Amino acid sequence: MTAASPPGTADDTLHAPHAHPALRAIFREAGVTGFLHAVDLDTGEDIGSGADEPVIVASIRKIPVAVTYARQTAAGVLDRAARHTVTAVNREGGGIGTDSCLYDVTMSTRDLAFFMLSMSDNAATDKLMEIVGTEQVRATAKELGCPDIPVGRYRELWDPVWAELGLDTDGDLDAQLDDVGEDRLRNLAMLDPHRSASATPREITGLLAAIWRDRAGPPEACAEVRELMSHQLSQHRLVAGFGDLGDAVRIAAKNGSLWGVLNEAAVVEYPDGGRYAVAVFLRTATLGGRDPAADDAIGRAARAAVDHLRRARTAATAVTSFTSVTSVSASPSASASASASASRKGTPR
Repeated sequence: MTAASPPGTADDTLHAPHAHPALRAIFREAGVTGFLHAVDLDTGEDIGSGADEPVIVASIRKIPVAVTYARQTAAGVLDRAARHTVTAVNREGGGIGTDSCLYDVTMSTRDLAFFMLSMSDNAATDKLMEIVGTEQVRATAKELGCPDIPVGRYRELWDPVWAELGLDTDGDLDAQLDDVGEDRLRNLAMLDPHRSASATPREITGLLAAIWRDRAGPPEACAEVRELMSHQLSQHRLVAGFGDLGDAVRIAAKNGSLWGVLNEAAVVEYPDGGRYAVAVFLRTATLGGRDPAADDAIGRAARAAVDHLRRARTAATAVTSFTSVTSVSASPSASASASASASRKGTPR
């Protein structure tokens, strides 16, 4: 693995001369500012662009929540089948899953985690945070190398935003947001990784590495998080970058988005055993709505990074094989054996 570059260094940890321009070109063509880190989970070989820059993680913050949940269920502290009710207290409204339900919804602890990771259901996340405990999630994130990642329930994270914008939380927030200018949104503390909770791309791949190496908790807990992440419904960003490979690869991912922010972090597993953690974070020119070029850039950049790591793995394997063959052929025992054979055949040595 390459040595880490100083924090704040842009376009760092790139091994090959062609890798940096390739990633930079992908981001430039999409009109975005991009940050990426990818690592081979077995060799430690890595590649990055702004890998140690703080970034806004958005819903990728939900991964430590899932780890905390899985640890507690594996320890027998939490019952996966226990029933919990998502109420208006948990809903911000207008989101995905239970967050847009008009009435209370009751489901199991496990299904709250499933809704949280498969469709990024904010209300299910808030309920799960209520169950497992905010401080427990914060401790998990810190232990797994993400000490500054945002941790909190819905109102803890969003009430400061509404206050900064001067919005009435008892009124129609969507209607009020329509009157907020883009400059005010872009200047929000929540969207500035130097003024709010954040993580770096390298920290996020480190979090994924711990889960895939069974170091984030008991193997049972890590396996459950991996399984839950494999059900993400969104397929149009990072996953799309590997679409030509079909079912030959397995991808478990979590995406995230906010105003002017599009992200995705995943582990890509190949049939030959190769496993690669990759995290891509974008800042976009548009604040909301679909941005197909940016979505595509996440997939293209992730694929370029993983392809680079796979070439590095193949090259390392070839060198190891060559060295092994050379060592055997040049060893004293091999020379002695060859000499004895030649002697028996009467050939000159």
